[in-house]
Amino acid sequence: MPTLRYVVIDVFTDTPLAGNQLAVFTDGREVDDETMQRLAREMNFSETVFVLPPESGGHARIRIFTPSAELPFAGHPVLGSAFVLGAPLQLGEIVLETGAGNIPVTLEREGARIVFGWMRQPIPKWEPFADAEELQELMGVRSRLPVEVYDLGPHHVFLELESEDEVAALTPDFTALGRLTEAGVNCFAGSGRNWKTRMFAPVHGVAEDPATGSAAGPLAIHLARHGRIDFGDEIEISQGIELGRPSKLYARVEGSGDEIERVEVGGSAVTVARGEFKL
Repeated sequence: MPTLRYVVIDVFTDTPLAGNQLAVFTDGREVDDETMQRLAREMNFSETVFVLPPESGGHARIRIFTPSAELPFAGHPVLGSAFVLGAPLQLGEIVLETGAGNIPVTLEREGARIVFGWMRQPIPKWEPFADAEELQELMGVRSRLPVEVYDLGPHHVFLELESEDEVAALTPDFTALGRLTEAGVNCFAGSGRNWKTRMFAPVHGVAEDPATGSAAGPLAIHLARHGRIDFGDEIEISQGIELGRPSKLYARVEGSGDEIERVEVGGSAVTVARGEFKL
């Protein structure tokens, strides 16, 4: 097998060693499915990406793996890959093919350096979460809003808590949580433009995620649908503080409660390492 080169980039932060870690293998053409999964387990980040030639009109195709499974879509792998691939291509917008469709990412620069990116996410479907009562009992909380699950490839359940301090104090039983649901469980609080969230997904090998781009868009929809914010408002989401990896995500949703027209999630990223595997 040839040398496999990778980049490590911290996503949803502009500070090295914060945000959500991502490994991007920049040429995955010679890597089979089993080896991709084993490499993702070896890296042991929330997600690892393998870049492949495009097949449906994008600039590149990406496959996304957690330490235990492949995902059709995830937010910080898309944004981080856009930073890694967009820099040498000098593109204002890069389109990445994922299992959930083509995702355009608009890149903002200061000189030649990419400093921010906005990804346009798939519009999710949502419904009441069937195990809402059991989930709230397990987490020891009561949600101020209806407990709903959003599907945009990965599934995310949302519970609004009374305060940011209540969010910070959560200590879930990860074994029980993994038995109850395969969805990411998002507990959040805040008001106006500023929100704090934590996301737990033990069944995917990620007990707690420091920054969850795939949940940021649905969170904005959830807040707008239930009147916590207006459609069109841009929100700032804090995450990862409890893990020692503070992250900032930005999200906005356009449309109405009857029809969501556009969902965008943005943030910064910074490359921190490069390396190679020789297997």
